[in-house]
Amino acid sequence: MGDQMQFIVEKLNQEPFRKNYNLISFDSLEPLQLLQLLSDVLGEIDPKHAVDIREELPEQTAKRMLNLLGILKYKPPGTVSDLSAFRQGLVTGSKAVIHPVLHWLLQRTNELRTRAYLARFLVKLEVSAEFLQDDTVADFNKQYEELMEAFKNLHKEHEQLKISGLSTAEIRRDISAMEEEKDQLAKRVERLKKRVETVQNHQRMLEIARQLRLEKEREESLAQQKQEQKSQLFHSEQRLQRAQVQLKEMQHMVADSKPESLMKKLEEEINFNSYLVNEKIPREMESKKTSVYFLQKLVAEPAMTQADLTALESEIEEVTAQMNQLIEKRIITYEPTDSKFSMYRQQASIISRKKEAKAEELQAAKEEMFSLEKQVEQKNSRAHELGGSEVLTEDEFKQYVSKLRSKNTLYKRKRQEVAEITAEFGILQRTEELLRQRHEATQQQLQAIEEKKGISGYSYTQEELERVSAVKSEMDEVKGQTLDNMSEMVKKLNAMVAEKKASLAPVIKELRQLRQNCQELTQECDEKKIQYDSCAAGLETNRSALEQEVKGLLEECAQEESNYRYINCMKRSLEIQLQRAKEEMKAYVSPDPQERRRAVREQYTRIILEQENLGKKLREKQKVVRESHGPNMKQMKMWQDFEKLMECKRECFLKQQNQAAIGQIIQEGGKDRLVL
Repeated sequence: MGDQMQFIVEKLNQEPFRKNYNLISFDSLEPLQLLQLLSDVLGEIDPKHAVDIREELPEQTAKRMLNLLGILKYKPPGTVSDLSAFRQGLVTGSKAVIHPVLHWLLQRTNELRTRAYLARFLVKLEVSAEFLQDDTVADFNKQYEELMEAFKNLHKEHEQLKISGLSTAEIRRDISAMEEEKDQLAKRVERLKKRVETVQNHQRMLEIARQLRLEKEREESLAQQKQEQKSQLFHSEQRLQRAQVQLKEMQHMVADSKPESLMKKLEEEINFNSYLVNEKIPREMESKKTSVYFLQKLVAEPAMTQADLTALESEIEEVTAQMNQLIEKRIITYEPTDSKFSMYRQQASIISRKKEAKAEELQAAKEEMFSLEKQVEQKNSRAHELGGSEVLTEDEFKQYVSKLRSKNTLYKRKRQEVAEITAEFGILQRTEELLRQRHEATQQQLQAIEEKKGISGYSYTQEELERVSAVKSEMDEVKGQTLDNMSEMVKKLNAMVAEKKASLAPVIKELRQLRQNCQELTQECDEKKIQYDSCAAGLETNRSALEQEVKGLLEECAQEESNYRYINCMKRSLEIQLQRAKEEMKAYVSPDPQERRRAVREQYTRIILEQENLGKKLREKQKVVRESHGPNMKQMKMWQDFEKLMECKRECFLKQQNQAAIGQIIQEGGKDRLVL
């Protein structure tokens, strides 16, 4: 309580109150003065409440203060009976009521000032439904709500601008700097005009410069349009590529699938979309609308303090506990374990939960697929901008890798063959060179012999005839060999086809039997799977029912154990209190004075008497201090004046001594001069 009073006095002595109180003077305030002080503090928060309470009735004063405290969300401590005592104490100016209110108000003055300012515009006027049936009243009410929403938005923008750090001083500095730059530019333009006027044909040159500027602007706009058209063309190509890819995928799906599978996929997609449209999305929209309604309601209310949040959290916990108890009672009362429909109801709830989970997983997978497709498009566009080629799909990339591997193998084999051929070519080239040398030597000898015999040119003619005949024989041989190879190849192919047919006949027969067995096993597997799912659902239902029952029994056991411990503790405390009461009664009725003094009642009576005596002494001391306060202050003022007078005399005495010392020095200096 002392700390509270100290805080109130410190705040009231500061701006803007400046009351100059101390603890004694504040504690000795009359009820009417306390009410006026509370009204002044409320007037600082809301200027409408800066009134003199002597000019209004006590009921009006109490009503005005209670209304503002309700708007500021002040919560008086205690129960409903304490609330009535609070109102009564506020009317009478009780210290026990007004001191906590002042402490609460002075702790958060700025926050409450903002809340009071907002309350003037955000406290909604309640209009009854019968008046709202009138169109004019309804229009005014709607306009009033729209203006309230507009005020909320403007206030939020105002607060954001405050936080953003932009100030009018900075804006004025920017405006002044811009004006200075404008003046400098105007002066520069004037100087340039004066310089240009001295040039011949300056008007024509200005016109040409203006046309040049217009053409440059036009060129920039055309370049920008060209860039935009390029980007549009690129996006169109991207859309065309996506459409082609989708077309290929659809063609691939159509080529690899049957009408039954396509119809089944379409039915699954239709069922999923209908589930989303009819069940999931409406439920989500309803929950979103509910949350938006509560958020709007929360925004419309004034700001909440930490104490309000703590009270709401405790209230939420209490309501949650009550809900859990009611649910348990409902389960025990209306859903007995031997009900025929409990198993089917639980199965339906489990299936619905699984369905919702799978739907959410599918929706998440679709969203992830869309995001990945968007990223692929961005990567493609970036690759296209950098001048790269189109990004391959997975199948195309696999085909490209396989082709690359085969080409790499072929390249290695060909390179080895080229190396061998190069080596052989070197050997043959050397052999050819040697043979050519021998042939030239032989030809020279033959020509010399032919010239001696007189038949020059005979060897050349003979070589040409032999060469032509050799070429003809080679061609005939190649033709015959080609015909033989073709006939032999046809015979081999026919034999291989017949052999493959003969070898594949038992395999095809066995494959038909295996396909039939596979269909039978698939059908049997589906039936077993259905049986397994139904059995698993039943076991899951039984397990959940048993878990729920065990949970209820454990909670009941814990509750009973807690009650047992609580009763034991209460029993022990009552026994201790009973024992203390017996001892007190025994000591109180005892004839021994020493024993009677040990009684608690006697001790408290003695303490009360001591405190009453102490209070009487303090009141007498306060009375003496209050009576002697005026004379003591007057005496203190006289002593202060006496101290100032003595200080003044001391200064005068010191000044006189300094002047006398200076005169003596001057006289001594004059005597010295006369001696000289």
